[in-house]
Amino acid sequence: MIYPANFEQKIGFDQIRQMLKEQCLCQLGRTCVDEINFASDYEQISRLIKQTEELRQICLFDENFPVNFFFDLTTELSRAAIEGAYIETESLFDLLRSLKTVKSILNFFKKKEEGIYPELREMAAEVLVDNAIIKNAEVILDDKGKIRDSASPELQKIRKELISKQLSISRKMNTILRHVKKQGWMPEDAELTVRNGRMVIPVLATHKRKFQGFVHDESATGHTVFIEPAEIFETNNEIRELEYDEKREIIKILTDFTDFIRPHLEDLKNAYLFLGNIDFIRAKALLAIKINAVNPAIFNETIIDWNKAFHPLLFLACKQQKKHIEPLNVRLDGKSRILVISGPNAGGKSVCLKTLGLLQYMWQCGLLVPVSAQSEMGIFENIFIDIGDEQSLENDLSTYSSHLLNMKYFLQHSSDKTLFLIDEFGSGTEPQLGGAIAEAILEKLNENKSFGLITTHYSNLKIFADNNEGVINAAMLFDAEKMEPLFILKTGKPGSSYAFEIAEKTGLPKELLSVASTKAGVKQLNYDKQLQQLEVLKLQLDEKRSSLEAADTLLSETIQKYKLLTEEIENTKKEIIQQARTEARDLLDQTNKVIENTIREIKESDADKEKTKTAREKLEHHTEKINSEISETPLIKPEEKQKKKEKATVSKIEIVNTPIEKGDYVRIVGQSAIGEVMGISEKEVFIVFGSVHVKSELKKLEKINVNQSAEEIKQQKSFYRKIEIDLNEKLTKFKSSIDVRGMRAEEVRNTIQHFIDEAVLLNVPSVSILHGKGNGVLRNVIREYLQSVPEVKQFRDEVLERGGHGITLVFFR
Repeated sequence: MIYPANFEQKIGFDQIRQMLKEQCLCQLGRTCVDEINFASDYEQISRLIKQTEELRQICLFDENFPVNFFFDLTTELSRAAIEGAYIETESLFDLLRSLKTVKSILNFFKKKEEGIYPELREMAAEVLVDNAIIKNAEVILDDKGKIRDSASPELQKIRKELISKQLSISRKMNTILRHVKKQGWMPEDAELTVRNGRMVIPVLATHKRKFQGFVHDESATGHTVFIEPAEIFETNNEIRELEYDEKREIIKILTDFTDFIRPHLEDLKNAYLFLGNIDFIRAKALLAIKINAVNPAIFNETIIDWNKAFHPLLFLACKQQKKHIEPLNVRLDGKSRILVISGPNAGGKSVCLKTLGLLQYMWQCGLLVPVSAQSEMGIFENIFIDIGDEQSLENDLSTYSSHLLNMKYFLQHSSDKTLFLIDEFGSGTEPQLGGAIAEAILEKLNENKSFGLITTHYSNLKIFADNNEGVINAAMLFDAEKMEPLFILKTGKPGSSYAFEIAEKTGLPKELLSVASTKAGVKQLNYDKQLQQLEVLKLQLDEKRSSLEAADTLLSETIQKYKLLTEEIENTKKEIIQQARTEARDLLDQTNKVIENTIREIKESDADKEKTKTAREKLEHHTEKINSEISETPLIKPEEKQKKKEKATVSKIEIVNTPIEKGDYVRIVGQSAIGEVMGISEKEVFIVFGSVHVKSELKKLEKINVNQSAEEIKQQKSFYRKIEIDLNEKLTKFKSSIDVRGMRAEEVRNTIQHFIDEAVLLNVPSVSILHGKGNGVLRNVIREYLQSVPEVKQFRDEVLERGGHGITLVFFR
């Protein structure tokens, strides 16, 4: 339920409707826009949102979706239901082209793999277009929408005879024209012309009796008459008869075609209903792209948890003016159901309220909303709003009276599934009495467990929010030094109105403000000042806390790195010492053997000088060899040690030779990533690595012991979760086309490599590369690289109308 009747105008949804209509391609889509209504059924909203999100993905990443010839033929089809009626030629041409579009859309979804665009595929599955209808229409019409000569044997015969007669008349008329010119009976610059559908010759009025024929017309001055020669009069009559025959035959052809499609009218109407829905959903998707809207999490409960929310109309206005817009962060749940927002005038309170109302209404109408993807969207059965001036001269209502009538309605119909929005709560009457009534109403709404957002300047409402569970204060922040609003919503504390500060900035005399402060009373001023001080103090504390958290994080990381480094050095030191000891023992053993052999050889030779010299040379050679080995022996680096550790860790995993079943943990042979088997078919195994789903052949997998790899699996799941978050962020920013004109060949190769890698990572179906025509150097470099990428299924030139061989389209497997 929505209240009041002009709810959409108050929150600006009427402008959203108009923007949607501008994105539609035909009246069918615009009719669907007119039929948008507020829904509170979870399944319905979820389905509408998913449809819009799927088409948003198509608009962003698939340029092959058909968007031509969206026509509304429902009126013609309704008329065709009458026996004897027929579809006009122009309408038949529109029918043919639009049915081809419907067929192309159906084929688009049919060619997609199972599980891609499920909601839209389900819509398409219910549509049936008989190919015979398109074929019969193509037999009748040519590419320009004209009836073909071959549409029927009789029509072909009539048109052949008609052309023959027309050629005959043309020859006779040219002969007569030359004769008349030679006689000087016609103006010098005159030529053959047509009057009343007949070819005539312009003749000077003074010579009209010299020329036999039928006068069809005369000039404005009366100096020239237009005569149909008597020689061709009968032939012209025959042509006129043939034209009537042609028209009758065309009507017969169209009638026969209409009779043929009459049994299929329900299927055709359903096809056009589908075409209108696709046009409508596409308009919603294009609007979502325009306002940076996304598909956040949806819950079948009353909750609002939004991060970085924007008012779409304000966002577009600021974007056009190149101004910054401050996002809104707001949360309403079971503990904090009602938000009481206070702060200075023009500080953004009303914008905050309208943003909440508009986005929630858009969401429950099946539109995507401009919030962060991490936001959570709930569902309410009722949305009530009280904003603006509702005074009525006809009903003798003041603004305050109309507010009270709204409050009466709120109290009678609110529940725990109601979202209410009240601007300037309690204003419009004597402040003390208005504040008291507003507090009583707020208390009752809180008792009803309703959810809501109100804006106010009344101190008693701020105090009520502090002292009652379910109600929480919030403030629109204000820069007290610059005297400028910050447009930032902060929950937990009320805000100051900064009335005296703003008045002073506008130039009101200080003497007047001093008198006003005396009249306001010390108690009120102290309360307001305390609010200001609390806001400033909170900002300072937030800044210090952020700095401390950052410093603490940096310190923790540094300590952790130090510990790891110390441990690494200690372990490396032990290894080096142990290795050195081992090598020293080996070296000592070898050296002792060499010395012993040298001594033995000297003794055996009785100290022969030549043999002694030879033995010494062997000993020196051995010494040089040892020195060389010592100088060339590399130290074990920490990173090499880490690789050895990782290798050792992997090698510890136990391979199990039993058959692979659902629920087992496996890895692809030669790789370390561990995944869980989710299903097995005859030829393929479906595995999930974290949140990444993979298909593989059974022979390429090896089963592992789950107990030994549990820790690795846990780490990998965490790793894949991080990857998924990164991929989602990259996907929102990724553009499916790139312009490399003007780049050098080497620069292009690096750029394209990064672009293609990112497209493959994000599973984008196709991309386009604008390289220009020129002498073809960039085109050759790009295509040479694309041939080396296994993930590229094919690439080709763009169609001639869109750039030809100046653009390369790339399609992935």
